[in-house]
Amino acid sequence: MKLKNMMTAAAVAALIAGTANAGSITVVSWGGAYTKSQIEAYHKPWMAETGNTIISEDYNGGVAEVKSQVEAGNVTWDLVDVELSDAVRGCDEGLFEEIDASVLPAGADGTPAKDDFVAGAINDCAVASIVWSTVFAYDSTTTKAPATISDFFDVANFPGKRGLRKNPKANLEMALMADGVAAGDVYAMLRTSEGVDRAFAKLDTLKGNVVWWEAGAQPPQLLADGEVVMTTAYNGRIFNAAVNENKPFVVVWDGQILDFDLWRSEERRVGKECR
Repeated sequence: MKLKNMMTAAAVAALIAGTANAGSITVVSWGGAYTKSQIEAYHKPWMAETGNTIISEDYNGGVAEVKSQVEAGNVTWDLVDVELSDAVRGCDEGLFEEIDASVLPAGADGTPAKDDFVAGAINDCAVASIVWSTVFAYDSTTTKAPATISDFFDVANFPGKRGLRKNPKANLEMALMADGVAAGDVYAMLRTSEGVDRAFAKLDTLKGNVVWWEAGAQPPQLLADGEVVMTTAYNGRIFNAAVNENKPFVVVWDGQILDFDLWRSEERRVGKECR
């Protein structure tokens, strides 16, 4: 399963075929070391090969801006790195162009793309490029070492503020696991009103001890500034802070939430025949 081929497939299907004659295209991602790696691995080689220009922009996720552009008939983002939930939502709402998996490039050994990708990586409107995790992390110089997701919710034994993403995604799952629900039962539980209530009840135990974050750069900064003793975060952000910036941050993998980031192209709706 060749994850290194995922971006190539997405670019060929959604980017090159749709905008190769544009002269310049706008590619939107999450910023930080992640976007820098994409520029080095994807943007620069593609620009050198085609002579076209990629304009790189950052965002904090969601489909609000995409929806606004599509409904206004003024789409300025050509290719966007999205989370799986946003890929599904945007496809269901007709905001993204559909991708025919049969035209995606085969793997190096000739395996068709639909069989070459990890399960769930090819969506009707998007193709995954990475697998990542929402984890929680702490500053090893300011608190004793937590070991489990239950410790994250235990303010009695681990006092101090917690950072949480201002989004129910991952928060509800982590809350249930901290409350004793097995990882394999979490989503079945969340399909019930009782399960949702249970998750929010667990989150309530953190009331008065939460600092909300929205951008991926915020969690390591919250730790560095001492605003929180622990925070949920994208695993790559903590890795970058610890390895490249020598911060005393430690990732706790217990209770992590695996996810895809996928590439997708916005639905133009008008003028598609001119591309």
